[in-house]
Amino acid sequence: MNARPWEKLVRISGTRQEMGALAASEVADELRRRLDTQSRVRMIFAAAPSQSEMLHALAQAPGVDWTRVEAFHMDEYIGLSEGAKQSFRVWLKEEFFDRVPLASMRLIDPGADAVASAAEYAALLAERPVDLVCLGIGMNGHIAFNDPPALFDDPEDVKVVELEHRSRQQQVEDGLFATIDEVPTHAITLTIPRLLRAERLFCCVPGRLKEHAVTRALMGPISAESPASILRTHPDCTIYLDADSAAGLPELRGQG
Repeated sequence: MNARPWEKLVRISGTRQEMGALAASEVADELRRRLDTQSRVRMIFAAAPSQSEMLHALAQAPGVDWTRVEAFHMDEYIGLSEGAKQSFRVWLKEEFFDRVPLASMRLIDPGADAVASAAEYAALLAERPVDLVCLGIGMNGHIAFNDPPALFDDPEDVKVVELEHRSRQQQVEDGLFATIDEVPTHAITLTIPRLLRAERLFCCVPGRLKEHAVTRALMGPISAESPASILRTHPDCTIYLDADSAAGLPELRGQG
């Protein structure tokens, strides 16, 4: 499995605000470039506090014709009440989707039959190629809700998963739930092969809580136990870090 050197993937900023601004600038540049030659751009977004700085800056980026951008997202809890503030589709609408005039936003709604909803969402994604993905990395190394050990050759594009304990605990650490008992046990997620089929990936990972996952993903073996390590095999992935999340990388050891 061919892997790019981690130094070729990474952009490191001093603060998460600077990280978000840099990532947003490069996402916007790519959007403008593609919209010069394509009638539509299809994008998949992660929903997490780690994405807030980038999304807020991206919503203000000049010269992006959002009316030609189709938006998707990559996961959603099963079992939350309608309109719950922890719902990823609700969060994304408030943080970004309602701030720009998108051509469309395709939201994952588990409904009464989550398996059927996953299949329907997979069909929507398969209608045309996906251009861009804006994603993050979880404390346990997950991307979307592909917890370790992840399937790098998953035959499905979208599926129902049971969430690992550490994945649920992260939602408490992020302040989205008061206790782990409140965090749903299952979710719908896009799979790793589905995400990697996009042409360009932009991955924002700020914060000290992500330091171990980042170091392992970038410097350890490419392994199902570190799902984000697979990002090193994508030909056009950029990972944006702040000083805290990059603290375990060689050039920042002993600093900060």
